[in-house]
Amino acid sequence: MSSKPHPPLMKKHSQTDLISRLKSRKILGVGGEDDDGEVHRSKISQMLGNEMKFAVREPIGLRVWILISAVGFTVMALMALVFPNQLYEVVFEEQLSTTCLSIRLYGGALLSLALILWNGLYTAEKIIIQWTLLSEACYFAVQFLVTSITLIELGILSDGAMLLLLSRVLFLVVTMGYYYHLGRKVKKT
Repeated sequence: MSSKPHPPLMKKHSQTDLISRLKSRKILGVGGEDDDGEVHRSKISQMLGNEMKFAVREPIGLRVWILISAVGFTVMALMALVFPNQLYEVVFEEQLSTTCLSIRLYGGALLSLALILWNGLYTAEKIIIQWTLLSEACYFAVQFLVTSITLIELGILSDGAMLLLLSRVLFLVVTMGYYYHLGRKVKKT
């Protein structure tokens, strides 16, 4: 049995190829408008939905605030790790008589928060940014409470300590403002 030679492959004309492609897309249900008036380029995008719906509308200055916070936390962490005595003296205006270990541990915790903030700066996911802001706000609230109680117990009310307390309240308000604004539902127009 001899095999018959196959006829040469013929190229499709661009017009019939286009019509065939449009027919295939129509059968698949893509390319046309859906009920919301959106045109999907593929079945996958049709199934997953339009990614623009999930895009985060960031408040003005959010990335700048996270950058400032990340730099501030990093600088404070390095100061606490490298110069613990000087950091204590700035806040409480007295020499540190006990071990530097607690301030260095504080520096390590600050460095961990700084890493979270640096991660939050480069992400596009809304939930990560919200958790970043929430952890920053918790830090400011806890530091305000702990510093206030310590100052009351010691009976010290220095200018540096008052400035620290006021700055923590201001930072807490700004951070919670961004957190609240980021969590709001966007009204459809």
